[in-house]
Amino acid sequence: MDAVDDDNSLQFDTPSSIYSYLGRNLDGLSLKSHSSASAFSDCNSDRSSEFSQSSGSRNLLIAACTSDRPDDDDAIAQLVLDLESTSLETQRNAAMEIRLLAKNKTENRIRIADAGGIPPLVVLAQSPDAQIQELGVTALLNLSLCDENKDRIVGSGAVRALVRALKTGTAATRENAACAILRLSYQDDIKAAFGRAGAIPPLVSLLENGTLRGKKDAAGALYAITTMKENKLRAVEAGVMRSLVDLMSDFEYGMVDKAALVTQNLVSLPQARTALVEEGGIPVVVEAVEVGTQRQKEFAAGILLALSEGSLQHRLMIAREGAIPPLIALTQSGTTRSKQK
Repeated sequence: MDAVDDDNSLQFDTPSSIYSYLGRNLDGLSLKSHSSASAFSDCNSDRSSEFSQSSGSRNLLIAACTSDRPDDDDAIAQLVLDLESTSLETQRNAAMEIRLLAKNKTENRIRIADAGGIPPLVVLAQSPDAQIQELGVTALLNLSLCDENKDRIVGSGAVRALVRALKTGTAATRENAACAILRLSYQDDIKAAFGRAGAIPPLVSLLENGTLRGKKDAAGALYAITTMKENKLRAVEAGVMRSLVDLMSDFEYGMVDKAALVTQNLVSLPQARTALVEEGGIPVVVEAVEVGTQRQKEFAAGILLALSEGSLQHRLMIAREGAIPPLIALTQSGTTRSKQK
């Protein structure tokens, strides 16, 4: 993320900053990476499926990845019709084909949306058939890579569908749903809608119990939607601070940057600061200032700044943990932001 927060406000930048932090070419925009640190996750990738594929499905996969893929308007229109078939196999094959057509080509994403493909995919993303649900969610993720499709996806009821997928889907479904939430959360009203629909508890669960990839996806989605105060509070009430402290404490696991970034976002809220201290977060954050990378030290300094402001007790606790010497060292050798903090 190119800019974290203004030091006088401890607030994060607009959603465009989220995508700058990801350091990839998203939605056709050339974005610069803030540093060499890895992003939350590569949500451009198409991850599906856990299921064994039939020979017909394998043939679809091969065809969709070759120059002979059927991406003309008539073929896409037929696939959209097949999404609403009474045959589960037809639905499954059509969803797989659309998912693959939307994977890499912007023009296909627009053509699929123009053909009316989004509403039936939203329905399939709530299917009781686990594979169809996974394919529907993954197709929506791929379509969400195109800015022109975001409002269409949200307007077709995808908020509740993605939240349902977070709660009931396979591991890949939950990861792709989290990625889609990150993609779609570019406006405050959409972030609020995800919060009200119940996205935050399952995202916190994914952060706590998911694979490394799932944890990264959950961190990205949580960061995106907790720029709003009401969602910060929901995340704290869902117990996110426990997971964030655990992840910040493990320098070998590869989640310190992401966990610290989400934590720094949350600690503008008094309840989050209280929860961080109660979960034993101060020693963990001080350790990041002492031995972390320059990026980790910057985020950790921002967290300590937020804890210090307005709380003599927190200032004393931070000092007792030995934070003053590494903070002084940071003023001399840190990044510009970390020196200021």
